[in-house]
Amino acid sequence: MEYLPIFVLVFSFIGLLLIGVPVAWSIAMSSLLTMMVSIPMLPALTTVSQRMATGLDSFALLAIPFFVLSGQLMNKGGIAYRLIDFAKTLVGALPGGLALINVIAAMLMGAIAGSAMASASAMGSILGPEMEKEGYSKEFGAAVNITSSTTGLIIPPSNVLIVYSLASGGVSIAALFIAGYIPGILTGLLLMLVASLWAKKKGYNVGKRSTVLDVGKTFVRAFPSLMLLVVVIGGIVAGIFTATEASAIAVLYTLILGFAYKEIKTKDLPQILLDSCGTTAIVMLLIGASMSMSWVMSYENIPQSISSVLLTISDNPIIILLVINLILLLVGVFMDMTPAVLIFTPIFLPIITDLGMDPIQFGIIMVLNLSIGLCTPPVGSVLFVGVGVANTTIEKVVKPLLPLFLAMVVSLFLVTYFSELSLWLPRLFGLI
Repeated sequence: MEYLPIFVLVFSFIGLLLIGVPVAWSIAMSSLLTMMVSIPMLPALTTVSQRMATGLDSFALLAIPFFVLSGQLMNKGGIAYRLIDFAKTLVGALPGGLALINVIAAMLMGAIAGSAMASASAMGSILGPEMEKEGYSKEFGAAVNITSSTTGLIIPPSNVLIVYSLASGGVSIAALFIAGYIPGILTGLLLMLVASLWAKKKGYNVGKRSTVLDVGKTFVRAFPSLMLLVVVIGGIVAGIFTATEASAIAVLYTLILGFAYKEIKTKDLPQILLDSCGTTAIVMLLIGASMSMSWVMSYENIPQSISSVLLTISDNPIIILLVINLILLLVGVFMDMTPAVLIFTPIFLPIITDLGMDPIQFGIIMVLNLSIGLCTPPVGSVLFVGVGVANTTIEKVVKPLLPLFLAMVVSLFLVTYFSELSLWLPRLFGLI
């Protein structure tokens, strides 16, 4: 009977997904069925409903709709073109120049917009045809776009890191944001290395070398967009405003920028707001359902049961971290990031704190790990966006995707076993 709640939770959740029930409702219904193991149906229904509502009662969560709206404004506001032009002058003359431009521009766009799908859509639609015209295969272009788009989930501001802060019981959002820079840039550099080697092997064209004047001109054009990072992250680290307040400032800044660039008109605002509301509603429903599942797991002592099982495998921290990473990689294949963070943080956080790992490092590991899942079927949303924009198929993208996928896994294990990659900057700024 000790493991009955675990079996009910796991098999009901998987069963509901297999018959086509949406993820949010699968989470809520499996939580209800698990509660019914211990208490009657009516109190169980009341408890799960209550936990879904109270799970959204958090000031920190207000940052999500604001960052979603700022991301929509950036996507429509001509920022992507300016970032691409700037990246082109930096690395366009290197082997695989256009692929490297994609990675750098995606890192900048993802960091500014905080959305992997927005980055994949923008970069794919702008750079995809240009890469194809220069002789690159559309499958290689799609693979680079898909993997590089996920770096914006680690480089701040990141909605997923805000969700992790909530799930972990209040780990500093500012510390998490700062901790994401080195792992995110490391992942981008490894993707650039692999993309350059692949392009050199295939003999793809090399672009023209840019002059210092070209770099200066494109930097000046991109400077207002890049300043958003300084304003948002600088303000949070300096203690001028919270992450939630920073998200509202980001909306105001990007709105002004969109009008200044003359890319956003007043008539565009209703559709932008409508798209933002739709995305926010989906995310919030997932968060509410996942928070109810987290509470149910805690009530049924499921994290403790899983922890005791894991600790019987080995008491070696290296082995335990390897097992946790493998589990999260598997989870990322079948589950979206937001519910995965909310459900598995309460399970694994006690284990890693017992091992002496800082929760900030684990947050970066978890987000980096689950970002890999966005590039894999059947749930990989960024994979489907990237393939759709490139007008190709998943089967054709798999071959060029594998070495890039491996680069992301290498980055994950470096961040897992070298703590200073994620903790050095927060220590430098006195956040831990």
